Parts: sequence; structure tokens; C-alpha cells
Amino acid sequence: MTTEGTTMRVGTAAGVGPTASRTTARTAPRRTAPTLRQVAAAAGVSRATASRVINGGHLVSDHAKQAVEAAIAELGFTPNPVARNLATRRTGSVALVVPEPNARLLSDPFFGSVINGLSLSLEAADLQMILVIARPGPGHDRAVRYLTTGQVDGAVITSHHREDLLNARLVEAGLPCVFVGRPLDVEDSHCVDMDNVGGARLATEYLIEHGRRRIGTVAGPADMTAGVDRLLGWRQALEGAGLPTDAVVHGDFTAAGGAEATRRLLAEHPDLDAIFVASDLMASTALTEVAALGRRVPDDVAVFGFDDLGLATTTTPPLSTVIHPVEAMAVRAGQMLVEMLSGIEHAAEPVVFPARLALRDSA
Repeated sequence: MTTEGTTMRVGTAAGVGPTASRTTARTAPRRTAPTLRQVAAAAGVSRATASRVINGGHLVSDHAKQAVEAAIAELGFTPNPVARNLATRRTGSVALVVPEPNARLLSDPFFGSVINGLSLSLEAADLQMILVIARPGPGHDRAVRYLTTGQVDGAVITSHHREDLLNARLVEAGLPCVFVGRPLDVEDSHCVDMDNVGGARLATEYLIEHGRRRIGTVAGPADMTAGVDRLLGWRQALEGAGLPTDAVVHGDFTAAGGAEATRRLLAEHPDLDAIFVASDLMASTALTEVAALGRRVPDDVAVFGFDDLGLATTTTPPLSTVIHPVEAMAVRAGQMLVEMLSGIEHAAEPVVFPARLALRDSA
């Protein structure tokens, strides 16, 4: 953070000798910065109207706005950011809250897409994004204190766990919040999500339509919305086709967790001819584990992932997957929060992006 000061120049009038110079330096009037009152007078409007124009232009006519902007330009007026914040009770910053360990944040492309999409939407609104990592334990309480004591104007929160009370605490404190993904602990929340159930169902139905009859799943965590919903979609497709739904092992949305879960799944159900994996990161190591058993993908075992955030095109073979429009979801979440901060009310109904498939060589 930088603090801008005002540079004042003191002129020296022509005079004779050092005495004249010293006298002129003492008596020359200081050049002061123009005030809001002067801007209002020059524009022919009230001080309150001038302030509203400077702080966003809400409830001001176009004529008054143009007059104030012309006066600002003529006088060289620069708003004092501290005074402006006090007047608007705004900090100009929005938090992206991620209740996950650092390692997860840095290794999962999901979070990079959220950061990119949210920063784009906030930049367009002249807001600064602040990343808040709210790890379980003391870091959780510290994050709540920071977020609820006027340090930010609002928050976009992602990666929701069932036992994590962070979401509810922030909403109850009155902080404007938008969720990327459906939270499990807050009802009537403003959230942007995708059709996780429909995406998993589409992927599993595709496997069924292409002759697979023994389809297992490496599911996501049972305490997260995405894990619950994608497991449900997989189960719906199999039940609709009259196929068994017993081959389930939960992973943790990490590469290592996907490898371990795939090993267990294939050890317990060696007859599988397809696996639906609840994230591409887990699916990338599922491919490796299938190959390590001497089984070919997709000839012996088809593998279908979920995300399509770049990793799917780099695996061997390239991964068929469900398209998860994370960046577009984060952009919409940022826009929604900006609108809320501007006084635009939104019904507490989720914005849901439809599911689509990206078909490649693994299935």
C-alpha cells in the first residue's frame, strides 16, 4: 500500500538582496489543494451531489455528473482515498476465501481458474482481490475476525466442507457473500454452481451407451458438495440402467488421493470395465494405476474425468471429461457481488451452469 502526498511549491518573487528573498519566501501564500466545497461551487451543485459523483455517481443526473466532472478536471481535484473510504464505508477490496491447506491451493488447477475469473470481474469494477486462506484451526478464527471487522467489502467463498462453520459465520455477521459451488451449511445463499449431478450422470450414461456394464467410481470427498452431487449423478445413471452401484471408493480431489483410491477400487472390484472419476486431477493418476496393472485404456478399462481445466489434454491417453466452467463461474460470482455492493438485490437462487462433455481417447 502506498500513501500519496501533496507536493507544494513555494515561489520566490523578484527582489534585491537576501533580505528581500527571505521576506518573500515567508509571506508567499501556500498553494493548497482544491477542496470538495470548491468543486461543488464550480459545478453549481451541492456538496452532497459532488460527493455522490466522486463516490460512484449513484442517484445523480447526467447533467450534474458532467458538471462535477468538468469542475474536477478544471481544478485538478484529487479525492482523498482515506476520506472517501470513510464517506462510503468501503475499502475497495474483496476477499477470495479458500478454506484449504496451501498445498491444495497450489496444486489444484481449480483454484487457479477461480482466481483468474474473479480477478477479471473485480478489475472491471475497480476492486482489489485479496486472497484469504482460512485453514482449519487458529487460522480459521483469524480469517473470520479479519473478514468481519471492516477490512473488506465482501467475499467470494469456494471449496465448502460440511463441518466447516466459516460460511455460516460470515453470513451471520452480515458480510456480503457469494459462493462458488453450493455450500452445505448455509440456506438461501447467493451462489454460482454447475450441474454436478447432471454432469456425472451424462458421463456415466455415455459409458453405458458405449457398452460398459461394470462401472465404478472414484468419488470426491463425502463432506463436499461436489463430491456428494457427482456421486449422486453416477448412481442415478447406473440405477436407471439397472446396473450395480456398489463399486465406490472416495478420494480427496488430489492426485495422490486419486491414485490410492483407484488402487483400492480395482483391488476390491477387479471386474470393472470403466471408472468415472470425480476430478481430472484424480483421474490423471487413475490412468497410471490402471496401466500399472497391465490393463489398457480404454480397451480394457475406460476412464472418464470431471473438470477439463487443462490437465485432461496432457494425460496419456487424453482424458474424456465433464466440462467444469470454473472461470466463467468465478466471473459471474464476482459480478454478482459487485451488484450486491452497488445495492442491487438478488434472489437467493443459485446460478447454475449446464453440464457438457469433452470427449477424448480415454473413454
